Amino acid sequence: MTLAPELKDTGPEKLLAPVLSAFWDEDKSWTLDVYKRHEGYEGLHKALAMSPDDVIAYVKESGLRGRGGAGFPTGMKWQFIPQGDGKPHYLVVNADESEPGTCKDIPLLFANPHSLIEGIVIACYAIRSSHAFIYLRGEVVPVLRRLHEAVREAYAAGLLGENVLGSGLDLELTVHAGAGAYICGEETALLDSLEGRRGQPRLRPPFPAVAGLYACPTVVNNVESIASVPAIMNRGKEWFRSMGSEKSPGFTLYSLSGHVARPGQYEAPMGITLRQLLDMSGGMRPGHRLKFWTPGGSSTPMFTDEHLDVPLDYEGVGAAGSMLGTKALQCFDETTCVVRAVTRWTEFYAHESCGKCTPCREGTYWLVQLMRDIEAGKGRMSDLDKLNDIADNINGKAFCALGDGAASPIFSSLKYFREEYEQHITGRGCPFDPARSTAWADRTEVHA
Repeated sequence: MTLAPELKDTGPEKLLAPVLSAFWDEDKSWTLDVYKRHEGYEGLHKALAMSPDDVIAYVKESGLRGRGGAGFPTGMKWQFIPQGDGKPHYLVVNADESEPGTCKDIPLLFANPHSLIEGIVIACYAIRSSHAFIYLRGEVVPVLRRLHEAVREAYAAGLLGENVLGSGLDLELTVHAGAGAYICGEETALLDSLEGRRGQPRLRPPFPAVAGLYACPTVVNNVESIASVPAIMNRGKEWFRSMGSEKSPGFTLYSLSGHVARPGQYEAPMGITLRQLLDMSGGMRPGHRLKFWTPGGSSTPMFTDEHLDVPLDYEGVGAAGSMLGTKALQCFDETTCVVRAVTRWTEFYAHESCGKCTPCREGTYWLVQLMRDIEAGKGRMSDLDKLNDIADNINGKAFCALGDGAASPIFSSLKYFREEYEQHITGRGCPFDPARSTAWADRTEVHA
């Protein structure tokens, strides 16, 4: 594995590219006054001076790719909305962040909600939408309150409502709190939930760009994707493309968690490596080494310490056999039982399955039964092939990507740690002490 060329000889102190997180540490960073002091809504003024089609083309030329997991080009998604069709157009922002390990959108909304609101106004102007929705994870009540206050400030300042900044754009913004279903992170299930139905994936086609919310053309974007647009409009597409790689340009938030010395949000150019991020964050906790990690949350195939120098962009991670996903870098040291970790993830996916399709509904249930038996020392060697077989019957055959996400940890853990699975079977139990993997294990005396 090699470093991204433009980052190879760069010192750790110069690697970060704070844009969305530039003033998170300021007093009352979430307010309109603080946001305006940092060139807030300047991008909107520049966008409103352009034609809607030119805004779409500008975002497309910047190379901004969706930050929600799939990495689909944002401008291209906007371009799919048919114009002159006489139907209402909608923008829906997916803030239903709930995958294990993923934790970038919620802190962004908590510290800098106006970056999202400005991005929403720009996007709605571009796609000719007069109504936008933010679908927020309902459990995060403090963020919900802060978002409501930011929207109120925007309405009072004439940045939302009728005739935004004299542009002729009328825009209503609705903040909707979801009821806590992971499946509603899937865009069509989210739309069903917004319409008051049970959140379950829709059959596609038709795609949301043609028949989305209320059967009208709809753009569904992730929080970070929309929040990145104002800086692009304000500072220029060339500035944005000066960071990252050719096919994955720009800056992004990397969420570092787990057994690291200083977990948190690290905003850096696309293509940085985990080795570089660990250098900046103090590395793994003292006295321990990296065992395995996820590049994009629990639904992406895991990596090991041999992947430390994989460029963290869509192409680099894909070529190494995983997915960049939400850039949720969960790092686990040698005290962690892989079987235990994968069992907990699998239990999550089985619990959150909406039940609409058989492969996911039945497959995740049987994966949990097998994983629990293996973890408890009740498994058989034949169960390992059975795990692979069930996961294969889910992967690519489920109604949505939840099934694929459930299969990913199974495949990758068996690929890299099959011997550890076998130890659980031959040793009739887990060889790891769960207490040793806790964050406080080295600071307190651990008793058997």
